[in-house]
Amino acid sequence: MTAEEAKKLIRPMLSEKRYHHSLCVAKEAVRLAKRYGADPEKARLAGLLHDIAKDIPAEKQLKMMAGFAIILTDTERASRKLWHAVLGAAYLEKECGVADGEILQAVRWHTTGRVGMSLLEKVIFTADFVSEDRDYKGVEELRRLAEESLEAAMREGTAFTIGELAGAQALIHPDTVALYNELLLEKNGK
Repeated sequence: MTAEEAKKLIRPMLSEKRYHHSLCVAKEAVRLAKRYGADPEKARLAGLLHDIAKDIPAEKQLKMMAGFAIILTDTERASRKLWHAVLGAAYLEKECGVADGEILQAVRWHTTGRVGMSLLEKVIFTADFVSEDRDYKGVEELRRLAEESLEAAMREGTAFTIGELAGAQALIHPDTVALYNELLLEKNGK
């Protein structure tokens, strides 16, 4: 799949705002990929495709996941914002013919993160936090950290996410907590 084909695929599925976000994530993903040694074209495609299922209505997302035999954990089922990543990877593979496992994994884990992320997964995870369309308190610091290392930006971004979710008394996915712990252990040389 080329970048142009990816744009044609996602355009009718996304709102104007979400489409613009996907373009911005793809642009940032290419930049980070070049900086840290990931494949820029895979980064571009994963960035374009990462939110493909985001604007699908909730009931349809559930039906599609059932059709793909996706079994959500209790935490995932109760956290609608996580569905699009799980569904997006399955949809891209089963309906759109995307066979590149690295791209599929980057889409799958861009929201929660996980222990043992690949370089491409880290690039997409970070690009989603710091793309030029993002405007939230702390984003400039995350952008600065992304220039130092993906792991530093991921550590701060994950801490931000956990803090926001805990402050809202929302569920926190165990994979996000595990990623945060992994990043802290790596920082502290354990």
